[in-house]
Amino acid sequence: MPGERGWLVVFGVLEAAFGPQEWWPAQSPFEVMVGAILTQNTAWRNVEKAITNLRAANALSVAAILTLSENDLAELLRPSGFYRIKTKRLLALCRFLKARGVDVVPEQLARQAAVPALRRDLLAVHGVGEETADSILLYALNLPVMVVDAYTRRIGGRLGLLENHLSYTEVQAAIEAELEPGDVAVRNALHALLVSLGKDYCRPRPRCDTCPLHTHCAYAAGQCRPRQPEHS
Repeated sequence: MPGERGWLVVFGVLEAAFGPQEWWPAQSPFEVMVGAILTQNTAWRNVEKAITNLRAANALSVAAILTLSENDLAELLRPSGFYRIKTKRLLALCRFLKARGVDVVPEQLARQAAVPALRRDLLAVHGVGEETADSILLYALNLPVMVVDAYTRRIGGRLGLLENHLSYTEVQAAIEAELEPGDVAVRNALHALLVSLGKDYCRPRPRCDTCPLHTHCAYAAGQCRPRQPEHS
């Protein structure tokens, strides 16, 4: 129905418009974890270059990364930007996985505790914030956690679904309230679709006319409102 809003409406419209996103692009759950660290404050194309370096060096495992010197690892991560900071963060994550006994098969972390406890543990790792932790939980561990990012906030605000002052936790809770508990696939697809929309349409200077959510969007409706005549 034109003008209808809500996160499940958003999901339906975007899924019909864009199709499956197959996100997160990676060859293993550990590669997802690495990408979640490296994507902080950079474009995905830069992450891909760094991951290509790691793969070429046969260093896409916990053991291999922990064997490298910090300088050597930093050079491999250089394309990702802020590479010395990210080197320390990736090493911290690898040490965490080793300490938990899942360094060989990192996705087994999902079996060690309930989601809230796993999330707390990840947030205690140096350099792992809420978005990074939730990306690991959803995309690497296949657990039902909605990821919130800058695209989510921008799109939700323009649609009239989110207020600007909300915290990460409040935004996440607002979206989760509309989703079926335990549905990993919808959370995965919805976040990926929002990323696609944010990159190609709902930019800082949005392309409202061609956006698939045009008729559902409060911001677009305001942009299209006829200008009132000026009175002398």
